[in-house]
Amino acid sequence: MEKALVRLARKPAVSVPKDASVLDAIYVMLEQRVGAALMLEDGRAIGVFTERDVMVKLVAAGRDAATTKLADVMTSPVLTIHANADIPEALEVMVDRHIRHLPVVDDEKRVIGMLSMRYLMTDRIDRLQDEARSLENYIGTEGIAGG
Repeated sequence: MEKALVRLARKPAVSVPKDASVLDAIYVMLEQRVGAALMLEDGRAIGVFTERDVMVKLVAAGRDAATTKLADVMTSPVLTIHANADIPEALEVMVDRHIRHLPVVDDEKRVIGMLSMRYLMTDRIDRLQDEARSLENYIGTEGIAGG
């Protein structure tokens, strides 16, 4: 059975070649509608490039997206989480480290998916709504006095 963390991850994770320009990465991210792309080597994350990197390392630094190599502005090393971790652990890592994207890896540290804070929050909201419906059904069936 697939672990919940892997179920919530985008599979496969969006990646770009390590010789790509920043503009290449931006086009891939726009096309795939994601906020982060990985650079992989043998399936392992060697760098991550995010929307925040566009603002801080490119725009604010006055760099040209077409001529800047992604390898010069990507974040490395990449923080990852093992597929056997649970959702609260992933959420804690992301909140504590102030990140919105977290690659999920297997035992060999190969990337099997990419978590997004959006996916985790959507899952949490769905669970809370299910819990609220269950409580409403219980109260409606049993009444305040418990039947």
